[in-house]
Amino acid sequence: MLPKRFAPLLFSLILSGLMSLLVSGISTYRAAGLGPGFPSLWCGAWLMAWLFAFPAVLLVTPVARSLVGWLVRAE
Repeated sequence: MLPKRFAPLLFSLILSGLMSLLVSGISTYRAAGLGPGFPSLWCGAWLMAWLFAFPAVLLVTPVARSLVGWLVRAE
């Protein structure tokens, strides 16, 4: 198990991995269809997308939290 201090980094890694998996799958399907090469095309697209998604999530998370804090009323 990892120490609790790594939780935000691990959350970002898992979130970016799952989101890039879904988006790249949909994009690959729309561009190439469900042909025999679909799994390898999807895997290549996913890995490239994840390469960009993980740092993007790390950079965008503070901005998103600020916007949510601005949009949500305190109780």
